[in-house]
Amino acid sequence: MKLYIGNKNYSSWSMRPWVLFTETGIPFEEVVVRFDSFEAGSKFKTEILKHNPVGKVPVLVDGDLAVWDTLAIAEYAAEKFPEKNLWPADPKRRARARSVTAEMHSGFTGVRHHFGMNIEARLPEVGAKVLAEQPDVRKEVDRLVSMWTSLLAESGGPMLFGDFTIADAFYAPVVTRLVTYGVPVPAVVQGYVDRVLALRSVSAWRRDALAEHDFLQFEENYRTSRP
Repeated sequence: MKLYIGNKNYSSWSMRPWVLFTETGIPFEEVVVRFDSFEAGSKFKTEILKHNPVGKVPVLVDGDLAVWDTLAIAEYAAEKFPEKNLWPADPKRRARARSVTAEMHSGFTGVRHHFGMNIEARLPEVGAKVLAEQPDVRKEVDRLVSMWTSLLAESGGPMLFGDFTIADAFYAPVVTRLVTYGVPVPAVVQGYVDRVLALRSVSAWRRDALAEHDFLQFEENYRTSRP
């Protein structure tokens, strides 16, 4: 299988299946298609359109099959590799895991907009300003804290449903956002943040992101240059 991804510093959607596959030992070949522009005719669009008709990453290519959209890729992997236990085994817990994963997939638009993924950057002053001025972002951060606190209390940790699952892979980019923007969270949530950052897959992704040294203005919400 080939997994086509974008820049590791910026591409939160790419991070999810990459972390999922790497953490659980699913074999795949990584193909990085660096962002240059998202305009028609850009190198990025030209390459990705060969594999995905909507021209976005990530894309999983397995033989003559192409699967795009992060959630579709995760579900395909769960069916192809049932022995990896990518969802909780218990039906009720599995339904809960799917619910919070889908919530991440379709929600948290304020966090996405104001706290764009940027692993290399450290912008705590921006985080404080956004939280002070954007009630929608405060509400979404409160929802994250409430959700994670509840799930960790039920499971006992270390991950949201005990063992690592698709849900943790989907929230891994959010963890990096909390770090980038210095978002304060309670101790129990900070513990989860620290454990996610310590996962070998997340550590490897962050290391690769820091090695890219790209500066793409259209991906930078708050900076005009890279320090």
